[in-house]
Amino acid sequence: MTATSKQSAVIAAIIGAPNAGKSTLVNKIVGQKVAIVTPKVQTTRFPLRGVAMRGAVQIVLIDTPGVFAPRRRLDRAMVRAAWTSADDADALVHLVDAAAAARLSAGQASGADHKAGDDVEAIIASLKANKRSDALLALNKVDAMPREALLALTQRFHGEGCYGEIFMISAQTGSGLEDLVAALAKAAKPGPWLYPEDQAADAPARLIAAEVTREKLMLRLHDEIPYDAAVETTDWQERRDGSVRIEQTIFVARDGQRKIAIGEGGRAIKMIGEQARKELEGAFERKVHLFLHVKVREGWADERANYAAWGLDYES
Repeated sequence: MTATSKQSAVIAAIIGAPNAGKSTLVNKIVGQKVAIVTPKVQTTRFPLRGVAMRGAVQIVLIDTPGVFAPRRRLDRAMVRAAWTSADDADALVHLVDAAAAARLSAGQASGADHKAGDDVEAIIASLKANKRSDALLALNKVDAMPREALLALTQRFHGEGCYGEIFMISAQTGSGLEDLVAALAKAAKPGPWLYPEDQAADAPARLIAAEVTREKLMLRLHDEIPYDAAVETTDWQERRDGSVRIEQTIFVARDGQRKIAIGEGGRAIKMIGEQARKELEGAFERKVHLFLHVKVREGWADERANYAAWGLDYES
């Protein structure tokens, strides 16, 4: 890649509690979908890089797993990956669900709001422990919030001493995002771009394909299939006509979950496959032949090989 004298690049890590909207934010800034989004917490399992261009500035956004109190090996590996990404980045964005924070301040919070509040406080404590005072705070989901509540939140977070600037945004609609992007662009360092101008994400195609199918699985069955579900691309064949044949296996922990994933008469797995195939054809810009299988594999979250594939530290 040949650099011009005007090129610059910045790596920005997006951290936050689960469901703060990190993946939605990355997708919106990049201008296309690079990270899966579901209502289920801890959807993002490994750092994924989205690439956004603003003129001669390349902004590499790291969508990190949510930061929360880990209870098992996979949780610990995900949280460690989030903080490692933050430490290695040129800029750090702390994304906070402002609506949940406001409900918490007003004494109207749900259990999920209290959990998110605890996670936010833990992030602030870590920023302070690492003597960070330059993080960018993005208060997300501000669309329908009263101005008074927003001002109160801004004053509260400003008093923490962790943030260089505070932005009020909506990752869903894009409101306020360009001010945040401009702040990230200011942190860019002169030098060659890290990725080709037309590349939107940094992840192997096999992994992207597996993530798309996992998203469709969780969107359709998130109430019935727990967090312990995984999708692996087990075979990838390039065909002479330019299409690709993809085989994937959905791993669940128990036989009852397998029956749910397949559905009566195979209807659930067929719908998941159809939705995933359509999205993959749009992403890869070619015909996709997708074949899904469901297997029971207890303890998949403790298998070392999975961590290597996701770029996570098994020993976390």
